[in-house]
Amino acid sequence: MSGEQESLQVDRSGDTITIWLNRPERRNVLTRGLIKELTRAFADAGESEATGVILAARGPVFCAGHDFSDMAGIDQRDVRRLFEKCTRLMTTIQSIPQPVVAMVQGLATGAGCQLVATADLAVASDEARFCTPGGRGGLFCTTPLVAVGRSISRKRALEMAMSGDEIDAHTAASWGLINEVVPAAELEGATTALLRRVTRGSPASKGIGKHAFYAQIDQVQSDAYDYAVEVMAAASQIPDAQESMASFLEKRAPSWTESPRTTTLRK
Repeated sequence: MSGEQESLQVDRSGDTITIWLNRPERRNVLTRGLIKELTRAFADAGESEATGVILAARGPVFCAGHDFSDMAGIDQRDVRRLFEKCTRLMTTIQSIPQPVVAMVQGLATGAGCQLVATADLAVASDEARFCTPGGRGGLFCTTPLVAVGRSISRKRALEMAMSGDEIDAHTAASWGLINEVVPAAELEGATTALLRRVTRGSPASKGIGKHAFYAQIDQVQSDAYDYAVEVMAAASQIPDAQESMASFLEKRAPSWTESPRTTTLRK
């Protein structure tokens, strides 16, 4: 799958789809149009046979967040619709079965930081920086904080949101916002290596596991275990799970036959 639009570029190489934010001259700002294109690109990736997705950006800025020209002077209903569209994008990223890795080369601010926090995993250049800047201005970053506050501790999330200060990549890694920091020249290789590691195994099983993780992570522990037990019991019956057990017992390499798209589980 390959195609280029004004603000977005989608490339397919083997089993990997890379979705590029492609408006460096505008700091890859999330216009209404780009939000729509990104949502469609991730949904299409989720329906494909690819096993992993990378979210990347051209230029010195990963993403500068929302485009204020889309928001200034419009009424509350229209602003709500804009944020609902952005929420749909974030939900789509976490609902597709493939692992999504953000490859962050520069500043990720506001909803751009939300994109990084929403991705399943993230690798950053040592030149990257992260910020939820609303605390320095007049519109608090409430929606970005939903994702950021689920990636890092509450006090660190509130420090970011209330101060509006930038944090560097090493701080972001120590706080848990990203997985790894590498020199800029090694960013693409490190991202590809991480994606290769997290796409090992059955794509179908991984899709079930990703969906289940997000479904249980905010439940109380007893409910989370009840849910996880049911999912894992049902998942044990899919062909790839049976093949995994058989290949282990027979001391041979497994052969996966199922699509990365989430398999329907029996109740």
